[in-house]
Amino acid sequence: MAKAKIQKKTGYHHGDLRGQLISAARDLIEEHGPDGFSMSDACRLAGVSNAAPYRHFKSKEDLLTEVAMDGLARLGAQMEQHAAEYPRGTVQSLAAIGRTYVQFAMREQHTFRLMFSTKSHAGRIEELKTVGRGAYGVLLREVARYLGEDDITEEVLQAAFPLWTQVHGLSFLAIDGKLDVTAFPVDIDQSILLATERLLPPRPEPQGS
Repeated sequence: MAKAKIQKKTGYHHGDLRGQLISAARDLIEEHGPDGFSMSDACRLAGVSNAAPYRHFKSKEDLLTEVAMDGLARLGAQMEQHAAEYPRGTVQSLAAIGRTYVQFAMREQHTFRLMFSTKSHAGRIEELKTVGRGAYGVLLREVARYLGEDDITEEVLQAAFPLWTQVHGLSFLAIDGKLDVTAFPVDIDQSILLATERLLPPRPEPQGS
């Protein structure tokens, strides 16, 4: 069914074959899910030959792994960008990271699922984890700023984990349509701000105070 709907997009530029194929695959994933298209579908959408992907990707699964890694990298960059809109190391900057996380999940639901799927990822799971740790590092560094730490200490790790689980769980509740069953309207942004305030440990008192 996917093949009947595919049309060539003029937004792809052939100077970056690898990037345009990842972008085309991402568009197809959002429309049909990760299993609802073929490599030839991605080629037609990107306007390249069927042989083109194999210069960069061994298989469709390999391409899906690249889409997942690209998603994690973009998520990390977006979290950093939005955190920087507030004073660093504050509840507000940390809440901005959480909002960005959930908004990404709601905007790119199938890509988000792929980023955290249990697929084999073409035997490249360690590469995927490395990119994921880079994105998670945005949160860790912001928590370190909040705690006045220069390094990622055990205290930073302990403080960051519940913040991540809260927005990760909220993301899946949102994209699975589970928030509709609540008896009250859910303000996602406000929920993230309140949860961030409640989950963070007290800011350390300045030494000598």
